Amino acid sequence: MITVDIDKAYSYADYLRWTFEERVELIRGKIFPMTPAPARKHQEVSSYISRQFHMYLAPTDPCKFYAAPFDVRLPKPGLEKDDEIINVVQPDLCVVCDPAKLDDRGCLGAPDLIIEILSPSTSKKDLNEKYDLYQESGVKEYWIVFPGEHVVQVHFLDAQGQFSPAISYSETQKVPVAIFKGELTIDLSEVFI
Repeated sequence: MITVDIDKAYSYADYLRWTFEERVELIRGKIFPMTPAPARKHQEVSSYISRQFHMYLAPTDPCKFYAAPFDVRLPKPGLEKDDEIINVVQPDLCVVCDPAKLDDRGCLGAPDLIIEILSPSTSKKDLNEKYDLYQESGVKEYWIVFPGEHVVQVHFLDAQGQFSPAISYSETQKVPVAIFKGELTIDLSEVFI
């Protein structure tokens, strides 16, 4: 394993050279370690949400669904070279509807929908740094899942590029997926079992 200076800013080009045993993310050039392995409840919630998306999306659908680990590079406009990209995240779940954003390394640009499932060790990052980054990058829909509380908070990007106040859904409700114009709803009674 290589050593890095946590006070230094890094790029996607650096990220590609690292051989860490654990996964990391880059937010504004700073290294954020990811948890070694999500808790069992986290994995179950991810699996139950994934199942509902997979049942809806046909293989021929332009929208594609991905689960971590899946690199999402969020460049600033005009700074799309590997040594210029300073934001590389691995959302728990995401949907990308623009095939031009997909390549063999993951996604270059904002997914249409991102879902983060909170863990005690990542909640601050998901609620603060990633929230701000996803908003700035133009993610249309951001879901934050609270597995212990059996709640999903949904934020939508408004016309001014700001996330709306959260709409909260509890374990007995269905969450409409706005990017699919309400054709898909995620039944939380099948997520929080």
